[in-house]
Amino acid sequence: MRIKPERFRHNSLFSKMFLITVLIIVTISSLITWTTFRMSEQFFIDRFSFNNSKVMEQIKESLGTFHYSIVIASNNLMNNGTIKGFLSGTHSNRMLGTYYYNVKKQMDNIKTSVEAYDVEIVIYGMNGVSFAVPERPSWAKSDKVLQNHFITKNTLKHPKKLLFHLEHTKDQTQGGMIVASKAFMEPTSKYIYGTMYFTIQERDFRKFYNSYTSLGNDVLVMNQSGTILSSNRTELIGNKEVELLDYAVQLEKQEKKYMNADFKGTDHLIMIEYLPTFDLYLVNLIDKKAAFENIIDKKSIVLICLLFIFLAIIIVFFASRKVTNSLSNLVKQIENTPKNEFDRYIPETGTYETRQIGQAFNSMLDELHEYVNTLVLTQKQKRNAELAVLQQQINPHFLYNTLTSIKFMVQQGGKEEAVEMVNALISLLQNTIGNISETITVKQEIDNLKSYALINQKRYGERIRVNYFIEPECNCIQIPKLILQPFIENSFFHGFNQKRGGTINVLVWKEGETLICEVLDNGDGMEVSADNKLPHTNRKRERFSGIGVRNVDERIRLIYGEAYGVTISSKIGEGTKVRISLPFGQNEK
Repeated sequence: MRIKPERFRHNSLFSKMFLITVLIIVTISSLITWTTFRMSEQFFIDRFSFNNSKVMEQIKESLGTFHYSIVIASNNLMNNGTIKGFLSGTHSNRMLGTYYYNVKKQMDNIKTSVEAYDVEIVIYGMNGVSFAVPERPSWAKSDKVLQNHFITKNTLKHPKKLLFHLEHTKDQTQGGMIVASKAFMEPTSKYIYGTMYFTIQERDFRKFYNSYTSLGNDVLVMNQSGTILSSNRTELIGNKEVELLDYAVQLEKQEKKYMNADFKGTDHLIMIEYLPTFDLYLVNLIDKKAAFENIIDKKSIVLICLLFIFLAIIIVFFASRKVTNSLSNLVKQIENTPKNEFDRYIPETGTYETRQIGQAFNSMLDELHEYVNTLVLTQKQKRNAELAVLQQQINPHFLYNTLTSIKFMVQQGGKEEAVEMVNALISLLQNTIGNISETITVKQEIDNLKSYALINQKRYGERIRVNYFIEPECNCIQIPKLILQPFIENSFFHGFNQKRGGTINVLVWKEGETLICEVLDNGDGMEVSADNKLPHTNRKRERFSGIGVRNVDERIRLIYGEAYGVTISSKIGEGTKVRISLPFGQNEK
């Protein structure tokens, strides 16, 4: 399970380069493909809209011709005296027969102007009579129905306009009838005496534009209220599409003749033109998906793009692998150098860059070996010099006072006490001056403390008692010499200036993998820093006589590292505790 992470770690540069390059290739290819689709689509949209604008012009022209024929027919009806008399006068049954015959002749003549479009004409007078050509028209209404018909009412509201309406039929699949209507009105008096109706089947009206429609390309004719009068999509006929009116308003405000918009939940290209002569809108709806789906072979383009991406990835893989392989090997060799204790040089092979790195690394190893050797020698010399200095730091006054005390004991006849004191002094001098070793056992250090304490107690009495609590398994542990005596000395001469006497306890025990040595007294106490480190002071009365306390802390940190050393805690009036931490049974650094 560890092989894969190691392999990945050693080839992380290759992996990152490869992944980033693949990401760039895929991103650029996707952007190029998307841009190609968009540009191609936009090109076809512009081209398609241009062609459709031409088509719209042709549809408008066809509708214009149809409208012109309706206008000619309506003017002829308006200006015909026979028809006017038929619709405005009061007629007996005998006269009606004559009128019908004459009107038929006039109507047949007028109908020739719209006969090409299969248009039927119906006229209705305010006197309640009507006439149709042919006699049985598709849009057949009784006189009473015509009088109350919505087309008649709407026509009378706008008598000057030729209005187009949609009239539904029973067969909705046929699309109904398109009815153009206009009022008969006197030009001077504005008197309205009837209405005229030009009817055409919606399927016949559809022929004006049906040949220009195709799948996804639809045409609608819409009035001012949004109602669709005619369309090649018969399901839309009669629907009221207000949104198309909104699009018509928007198109009037922009320069382009088309717009992209949603219609019936589908994305469309919409073209709308107003036909002022009809008072209608001509709408061209282009379903973009249906119209442009087969213009661009997106599937083939995507497959070709994926093929190129795959080939590019393969090339990038082998190229990246070749470039980074020598560097990965160099990383492995450099990484294993500490395991070989910096004694193994790396081969200077590969690319120019890796060879230069290898040369620089090997030169660095040479300098490192030289530096470490010099540093080890310097530290050893420094420690030996420090120990030599420490061993010479026995206070001359201490020796003078001790010898004076021994002389006084002999004069007073205390030979046994004098011998005991001489033996203690000999043992103390052996451990401090005679022994040149840097380390001694805990037992030797404690014996040294006992000799030192005995000498002081013989000189000053038993007012300061010393107790020793040593865990047996700690006696044989090697520790730097002279690390406890400075603190005993400090307690003797500075710990009980205010109090008449007290106790000093020396404790040594194992705590995990650490050897703990503590010197505690219940003397006067002192002020210490917040971090419980040894206090910095130059005041003579607070300095430890003999071996320096701060020197002990520096020696421990120099030998074993910053994790070990001396800390001190104290409260005025309660006493002082010195704690020394050392590695249990560990050699020097």
